[in-house]
Amino acid sequence: MNDDTTHGIRIRPGSLADAPAILDMLDSAVAWMNDRGNTEQWGTIPYSQTPDGVARVERYTTVNAPYIAELDGTPVGALVLDSGPSPQMPIPAAEEPERYVRLLVSDRRRAGLGIGAALLAHAADETRRAGVELLRVDCWAGGGGELVAFYERNGFTPTERFLSGAWPGQVLAQRVR
Repeated sequence: MNDDTTHGIRIRPGSLADAPAILDMLDSAVAWMNDRGNTEQWGTIPYSQTPDGVARVERYTTVNAPYIAELDGTPVGALVLDSGPSPQMPIPAAEEPERYVRLLVSDRRRAGLGIGAALLAHAADETRRAGVELLRVDCWAGGGGELVAFYERNGFTPTERFLSGAWPGQVLAQRVR
C-alpha cells in the first residue's frame, strides 16, 4: 500500500466491488468536462449509460490490475494497469514488455489534491516491481493539450499521435528503473 503523506491518499488494490464507485467517478468526470465545454473527450452521455460502460468497468476490475485511491476510506480515484494498449485503439504494442495505463480517473470534487499524480506514481512503482521498465498511457490530445501536459508534468514523454475516428490521441511513455 502507498500513502501520500501530504494529503493522506491511500492506494489499495481494487476489485469488482469498486465498480460502482469507479462508474460514479467516470459519470462525474463526463459532467465536469461537459460543464467546461469539453464534449469531445468522453462525449455527453454518462459513462454508466454508454452501451459498454458498465461491462467495461467490470472487466477493468476483474481482468486487469485495478487500484483505488482513498481519502478517509472513500474512493477518490482509480487506476487500471494492463500489459498493453486496448485492442480497440490504433496503437501498436511496444517492442518490449510494458505496463499500460488503461484508465485514470479521479473525483473532480477533490481536484488539486494530487490524486492522479499519486496514482501515476503507484503505476510506476507497480511497473518497477514487475521488473518492467516501460510504462505507457494514451490520452485525448484535443482541446488545449491540458491532459497531455498533465502526463508530461508526471514524468511522461509524448511519443506517437494517433486518430481513433475523429478523436485525437497521444501516446506517452515513461522509463522506470
